Amino acid sequence: MSTQAMDKDQVKRRPVDTTRHHRENGWDYRGRAIYHFTLPVEARYPLFGVLEGESAEKAFVRLNPFGRQVCRMLSGLAQFYEKKGYALKVLTQMVMPDHVHLVIQVLEPLPQSIGAVVRGFKSACTKIYKEEYFCSGENAAKVHGEGNPRGENAAKVHGKGEKAPMHFTRIFAGRGSIWQQDPAYYHERILHAPGQLRRMIDYVKDNPRRLWLKTRNPDLFRLHRHTEVNGLSFTSMGNHFLLDWPDRQAVEVSRSAVANQVEERLRTVLAAAHNGAVTYTAAISKGEQHIARALREQGYPMVVLLGDGFPKEGSPHERYYKPGGVYFEACSKGQLLLLEPTEQVFLDAGIQSAVQETLHRKAEARHLSYVPISATAQRYHFVALNEIANRLSIT
Repeated sequence: MSTQAMDKDQVKRRPVDTTRHHRENGWDYRGRAIYHFTLPVEARYPLFGVLEGESAEKAFVRLNPFGRQVCRMLSGLAQFYEKKGYALKVLTQMVMPDHVHLVIQVLEPLPQSIGAVVRGFKSACTKIYKEEYFCSGENAAKVHGEGNPRGENAAKVHGKGEKAPMHFTRIFAGRGSIWQQDPAYYHERILHAPGQLRRMIDYVKDNPRRLWLKTRNPDLFRLHRHTEVNGLSFTSMGNHFLLDWPDRQAVEVSRSAVANQVEERLRTVLAAAHNGAVTYTAAISKGEQHIARALREQGYPMVVLLGDGFPKEGSPHERYYKPGGVYFEACSKGQLLLLEPTEQVFLDAGIQSAVQETLHRKAEARHLSYVPISATAQRYHFVALNEIANRLSIT
């Protein structure tokens, strides 16, 4: 790794940015922990290579020379920082065409926060790109475009005959970094829970396959901000043709339902799904989650209502969002539609009336007096999601 670039970053440190994705207030970023970092290239330009493979299972990233150099830098990250008193271990890494994944463990308390390591790595990559590939000091368009007197460097990075798009070279020349420069700087996740590390390592290694599926099924992973369904407005992603399916069922299971009640409900739901029904569910209670899991595992189509599942409109993560884990797999197969109601839906007169009636009925069943609750309360939102699922399934 470029020692000069890394040392420069140690001297010229950036203050901690509390707007970073997943940043945890009060967390000691110098202490022992395991982190997953995602570092996107500016404008998501495929600076490191291309995705290849004849199927999702055989998908892989063919790294160009710069991508391979970045990969080597990641592999040597722990050894480089060991000389500076940082005890680190790289658990897994993946260089994708337009971003980098890194799962790293802090073995002993650090001299500085883990953010200094990430920023140092990013600075070193930019420095190498400038010096060895970008041909610093020359016009960016000439460096990567036709008529470049030193076009051999462009060929090294982008492959024979490939050229960087003009918009990317202009952005890079103006900002001086190859990395995304939104307020998030990079995405981080601290791995706390048991089993989370194994799942994250599997996720990182699975990135080429997931990208292959996403690029071959773009419509199934496109975020729609204004999906109108029966007069209600949603943010959505997935197979919108499921909304047109005539045979539908809604799944709602009380939190107090016992195991045999859940299993009985599951049998009726699976029977209807087997006969062609699309299932609408908010998957909130444990019973609902159990049924949704069974439907998903057997490949039956579902429309899932989300309380707060998508990035906020205008956020730096909106453009590249994709659902995680099992939802991604279901989306890629066209078996899932995710719907997140807008705030206007929760304020809809019909939905409000149905929610208050449901809550009133539950209070009476427990011999309690009922006082209407605010439409902004969490409990209201949970009940409303089920009422919305019911409404969509019968109209």
